Amino acid sequence: MSQVRVRFAPSPTGSFHLGSARTALFNWLYARHTGGTFVLRVEDTDKERNTPEALDVLLRGMRWLGLDWDEGPEVGGDYGPYFQSERRAIYDEYLQKLWAADRVYEKDGAVFFRLEGERYTEYDEYKKAEIEKVRAKPQVIDDAVRGVVERAEERDFVIVRSNGEPVFHLVNVVDDIAMGITHVIRGEDHLSNTTKHCELFQAFGAPLPKFAHIPMILSSTGPGKMSKRGDGVHVEDYERRHFLPYGLVNFLALLGWNAKDDQELFTLAELIERFDLPGIQKGNARFDEKKLSHVNTEQIRRLPLGEFAALAQPILEAAGVAIDDVNYMNAVLKLSQEKVRSLEELPGFVAYFFDDNFNFDEKAGERIFKKGEPLDRLAEVKEILSAVVDWSAEMLDRTFMDLASAKGHEKPFAWFPITRFAVSGVSGGPDLIPMLAMMGKERVLSRMEAFPSRYTV
Repeated sequence: MSQVRVRFAPSPTGSFHLGSARTALFNWLYARHTGGTFVLRVEDTDKERNTPEALDVLLRGMRWLGLDWDEGPEVGGDYGPYFQSERRAIYDEYLQKLWAADRVYEKDGAVFFRLEGERYTEYDEYKKAEIEKVRAKPQVIDDAVRGVVERAEERDFVIVRSNGEPVFHLVNVVDDIAMGITHVIRGEDHLSNTTKHCELFQAFGAPLPKFAHIPMILSSTGPGKMSKRGDGVHVEDYERRHFLPYGLVNFLALLGWNAKDDQELFTLAELIERFDLPGIQKGNARFDEKKLSHVNTEQIRRLPLGEFAALAQPILEAAGVAIDDVNYMNAVLKLSQEKVRSLEELPGFVAYFFDDNFNFDEKAGERIFKKGEPLDRLAEVKEILSAVVDWSAEMLDRTFMDLASAKGHEKPFAWFPITRFAVSGVSGGPDLIPMLAMMGKERVLSRMEAFPSRYTV
């Protein structure tokens, strides 16, 4: 059995940021790839910002993405409690070990961690004062992503605030030791903390975990980090917009990791099989909404029809699309699946299939009525379709070809735009001939008949 134990340790503050979701995903994928354990540990010591509602957003987002945890809230485990707010006795116990080893001291009410090394003073031009520094032994961090990083702390640092609250550095290290965490996979912005953490691991006589500092996610519009506020940066934004959870997972996996080939679309099983730490890139990743939408669209097209229909039906009904015949709905969805770009736009994409009182796209109408005599062409189509007995795609295709031939055209494409517009109100959508065949003769002809009175140029 694998000994790999990784953790995701978020602070629930109201939203589930995509950057945090990417960190959770990389930890989850590594645990699943190695057959290890994925621990969810909640850093909830900020009493003002950490609320039950924020925790619910976090847990809901994790579940929606499919990132199930092996230990943590609502699951339990042998290394709990899994909320930092409930682990104060454990922190006090470890702090006593540092007092016993003379590795801490109190100053101005706070508890400082004492570095080992030669002490000296240096004048600080900014503070205009003598500052005590320490020539500590450099920490050599063999990072799975960054390579060998050598850094040394220069000053003792606070591990318990003057109000008695332990700081991030202490609780983070204590929890990793007490929970047997073997690999710490976290954002590159934490690299500056890692030397402090290594000092604490060593002071406790604990082995260092394997570190992997993953690249930052840059904004799509500039050189800085991706925003933490606003629309489009939180998991719940994409759940609300009906993105596929594994469409978002697929995209997040590509932010800073690649499979060493050109593959971009993965099943979850493929991601688990192929994900490993050497595939994580050093360079920063850039958030690209267009690429996310592309990946999501392609994953929609890969869905089995039954799964697509199960996702689509409640979205259609919530948008007011009346579903009277499930078989007809399934046929509509089968025809539309290759063309629709997202579940969010699905109601608008298929509404005309279910309601004769559809709206007309004005710009599409303007384009169509700039060319030739579209009403004359529509009348020609209506006449030949009225005579069709076998209302099948094959027969409709043949009928349009016969019309084109009779009018001296090689192909019937000149009649397609006004035909589509008259029966749907739009200029795009599923392939026209299969669409007409599925809608049925009565519906198609009645819409053609009503078109001149319903639409005025």
